[in-house]
Amino acid sequence: MTRRTSPRTALLAIGELLAWWGVLALLWLVFITSVDTLERIVGGSAAAVGALLARAGRRAVAWR
Repeated sequence: MTRRTSPRTALLAIGELLAWWGVLALLWLVFITSVDTLERIVGGSAAAVGALLARAGRRAVAWR
């Protein structure tokens, strides 16, 4: 049996990930002193990983 997600559910998940990414990337920029290309790449990557972990953690707590 397969479980299909609705387009609305997928859009909400993407929106949540983008919101987390935006907040974490902004926080990264606040804490660094110089902004160059490498800092942007590292910050964006770290924010993406953090966004995935934040969503997974929120879903784990919400399922209880």
